[in-house]
Amino acid sequence: MVVRRRVVVRGEVQGVGFRWACAREAQALGVRGWVRNRPDGALEAVAEGEPEAVDRLVDWARRGPSHAHVTAAEVVDEEPEGLPDFRIAD
Repeated sequence: MVVRRRVVVRGEVQGVGFRWACAREAQALGVRGWVRNRPDGALEAVAEGEPEAVDRLVDWARRGPSHAHVTAAEVVDEEPEGLPDFRIAD
């Protein structure tokens, strides 16, 4: 079974290596999707994969890397698209 979740993370999440750390974490978990900075200062990620792996990535995103300060994380379930890998998007 494959699930897909979109996460919007707010706080001090840009300029702290969040996207790179998220991509490493996703690859280690075998999760596919993407992560990007948003113009409003938030960070957005889409994760597809096995439910447990996606849940672990979402839990990680709620904390972020050591230099981030996450104040909120909004998670929405979506229909999987069959993404091939995990990438840092523009």
